[in-house]
Amino acid sequence: MKRVAGILLIASFILGLSVTSFGHTPIDRRQHRQRERIRQGVRSDELTRREARRLGVEQARIRRYEARARRDGGLSFRERRRLDRRLDRANRHILRQKHDRQDRDR
Repeated sequence: MKRVAGILLIASFILGLSVTSFGHTPIDRRQHRQRERIRQGVRSDELTRREARRLGVEQARIRRYEARARRDGGLSFRERRRLDRRLDRANRHILRQKHDRQDRDR
């Protein structure tokens, strides 16, 4: 009985790791969270239409840069660092725009 329980525990651990890591890199998670924050800002009227459009354009630029950087088979250290900096900058822009006390016209 202990052996079966141990095998099930190990199998669930391995399966859990493969499911959580499959296709979800830290960069993808950051981009997803940023898109969700923009959507939430639009829904709560914290972002004006113009602000949301600008932030969306910035997100599209980041996605294009990532696609170009990955074209050769992966991200180099320098490309990863540059992408992280762009995501950091976008994160700050989202924060500033959501808290700048401009409300969307209803």
